[in-house]
Amino acid sequence: MRPLRHGYTNRTATDGAVVVKSYEGPGAELRLRDEHLLLERLGGQLPVPPVRAVDARTLTLGFVAGVPGQELLEDRPAAVLTSCGEVLHRIHATPPDVLADGDGTADGVLVHGDFGPQNLLLDPGTFAVTAVVDWEFAHLGDPVEDLAWCEWIVRMHHPRCRPELPRFFRAYGGEVPPWPVRKSAMLARCEELRRFCDRWEPHGPGVRQWRERIEVTAGWRE
Repeated sequence: MRPLRHGYTNRTATDGAVVVKSYEGPGAELRLRDEHLLLERLGGQLPVPPVRAVDARTLTLGFVAGVPGQELLEDRPAAVLTSCGEVLHRIHATPPDVLADGDGTADGVLVHGDFGPQNLLLDPGTFAVTAVVDWEFAHLGDPVEDLAWCEWIVRMHHPRCRPELPRFFRAYGGEVPPWPVRKSAMLARCEELRRFCDRWEPHGPGVRQWRERIEVTAGWRE
């Protein structure tokens, strides 16, 4: 097994046939359970990796070919962000009873919870989405959570691609929430991740990093 790149919360490794995801940090067992159940239910509805096995700490998934979206974003931002918008529309159109056992209000949509090019695998030739990965934070909620977080990922980590964000919103379709609403959702998610890091390692480097990111995000203008 070789480690996969771009893992930030958990450890993932592959042998080319399967991917083994080892959950770490606060609520690891609950996040594993929730992702396992959701992936089983989403199979055939959305492009997600198939579940091969599960135990107390790891989830084994079938390997899906594709390039992580963030590796393609800088060279082809329009194509990658168009694919992001199209697949996010499909996610939010998924019947909410797929998360019947999850948290959230009954009238919410399926929210990925960490949506962005970093959690998409794409065909590098066609930019079709081969898989949406890392569903451990999924819940029923407001669509702006995913819309704003994808925008945050681009603004924070790929600022050169920011001019192409309108393609993401057009591909998603529908009315785009106004900037104050999107920015508020970004700040709320940053604060959630700061608290997550504080539960994992109180006052550690992750907490400091998210405090810095909150400060940066608070200063953004549309």
